Amino acid sequence: MIDGLFRLDDRSAAVIGAGAGIGEAVARGCAAQGAAVRCLDIDAEAAERTAARIRDEGGAASSGALDIGDRAAVDAAFDEVADAGSLDVVVCTPGINVRKPLLEYTEEEFDRVVGLNLKGNLHVLQAAGRVMAEQGSGSIILFSSIRSIVVEAGQGIYAATKAGIVQMVRALAAELGPSGVRVNAVAPGVVDTPLTAQIKAKPDWYQAYADRTIFKRWASAEEMVGPTLFLASDASSYVTGSVVFADGGWTAVDGRFEPSL
Repeated sequence: MIDGLFRLDDRSAAVIGAGAGIGEAVARGCAAQGAAVRCLDIDAEAAERTAARIRDEGGAASSGALDIGDRAAVDAAFDEVADAGSLDVVVCTPGINVRKPLLEYTEEEFDRVVGLNLKGNLHVLQAAGRVMAEQGSGSIILFSSIRSIVVEAGQGIYAATKAGIVQMVRALAAELGPSGVRVNAVAPGVVDTPLTAQIKAKPDWYQAYADRTIFKRWASAEEMVGPTLFLASDASSYVTGSVVFADGGWTAVDGRFEPSL
């Protein structure tokens, strides 16, 4: 029972956002544990680069373009994986943010952030959930954030979507649990990826975020692989409707001042 808890041999994993950052790291991690990985990304060339890298490393991988805002495309992508055998694991990492005070948010900006972060993830939950419920098994993992429970100026809409992702995960976990499907979320803190280059370019901002963690540093994309593999594998067979915070202790501590004890 204990041997091979994290292995994904003879399983398929569809990783959305596999072209770069956390998605790329997770795709490679799933392949390293034996899964046949379908690398999906809105950037088809980036998805194929990740798939090629997995194949060079001895794993099994294919690729395709996918915009999670397109419901029909999401349905077709998961049906294609299932038609080849089964859809065992789905990981969805994409998200966008417009940093702006709430009073200055435009409707277009609101629709864009909510459209991808909430509606796009809903498309994934619905399409993967239907396939997995029919086959009687599967694990769906969405990416939330520390912003689901803590917020700062300029992050209001993004934070609302990340909290919404958690509630959708919990609801679908309750609805599909009797069908053998598990649904969970990973909530990262600050992760060093191409999407956070804006912050890294400003040393004071970058260091302030590092100092907010217990470890006084940012995470690497690779450090999100372990929590995701836990939720994807039999190691978490009794875990559903949960959020795994991989935030370096950001949400565990209050403030930066260290009083003399």
